[in-house]
Amino acid sequence: MNPVPLLWGIFAAIVICVSALDLFVITSRDSAAGVKVAMLWTALWISTALGFGVMIYFLHPNGPGVALLFVTGYLTEYSLSVDNLFVFILIFSLMGVRDFAQPKLIKAGILLSIVLRIAFILFGIALVQNFHWLLSCFGVLLIWTAWKMLGSGEDEPIDPQSNPFHRAAARFLPLYSGDPSTTRLVVRHDGHLCITPLFLVFLVIGSTNVVFALDSIPAIMGISQDPFVVVTSSVFAVLGLGSLFFAIRGVMAVFKFLRQGVSGILFFIGGKMVADLYPPLGEWFKEHLFVPLLVIAVVLIVSVVLSIWHNRMFPESKPTPKNPQEPE
Repeated sequence: MNPVPLLWGIFAAIVICVSALDLFVITSRDSAAGVKVAMLWTALWISTALGFGVMIYFLHPNGPGVALLFVTGYLTEYSLSVDNLFVFILIFSLMGVRDFAQPKLIKAGILLSIVLRIAFILFGIALVQNFHWLLSCFGVLLIWTAWKMLGSGEDEPIDPQSNPFHRAAARFLPLYSGDPSTTRLVVRHDGHLCITPLFLVFLVIGSTNVVFALDSIPAIMGISQDPFVVVTSSVFAVLGLGSLFFAIRGVMAVFKFLRQGVSGILFFIGGKMVADLYPPLGEWFKEHLFVPLLVIAVVLIVSVVLSIWHNRMFPESKPTPKNPQEPE
């Protein structure tokens, strides 16, 4: 039996089970999951992804190399997903989304993220296979993205109302805001279909997902163009984000320098993609597959360690911003 279809089947089964648990059990509770519980679930999903990497190692015909590429791609995409969740938290705070409504929006955002990543990445693979020179263009784009991310401060304001989808919907569609406790995106009022404020939030999150999905194309393709590696590592990176959302919302300070770390990773991957234009250097990276994984792991560890050290040496003097609608 060909082990690759078997691995695809195992992958599909894991995705279905993890999605069902994370989206319909963990984030379906009336109150937000506690930080400790959320971190335990997050650790379980990370262990599941790494366990799948072990399966690749033993079952795939090119096990060691493919498993190494899978873990490297997973760590890269996961770090981008965490940065995505930071943006979600800021959007929820700025748009006054109450705690009871956030799980539903997170569910929708994760499902949309999975669909967009698979669609955009497969499209990117098809392009690169026909126009290989695009890989170097993706590398330049990734370096530009990293520079832009590094240059934007963590306190840079986000104005959801400047989002074009938000403006268009608020202008042309009837808005219903009569029941502040509703978690529905669309309601029928006085015989007409109306959108709710949560629908506007979803539009902002959805357009943000598009940007992050586009960023993930050059990031993952700088590691591998194998559809199996690209799809599995990218989807595993967004599985379990519901529990991760509750975890990082309570310990955001620990990831103070995550943005700088992600920027460094994108700089490295983009540089590696541009370096492929020089054949000897490109061959060196192909012969040393462990180098990208080592660089990415070191950058992530350093960013977390620096964050912990900075928080202990320079504790914040101002409290973490609260949801505008939360009681004092």
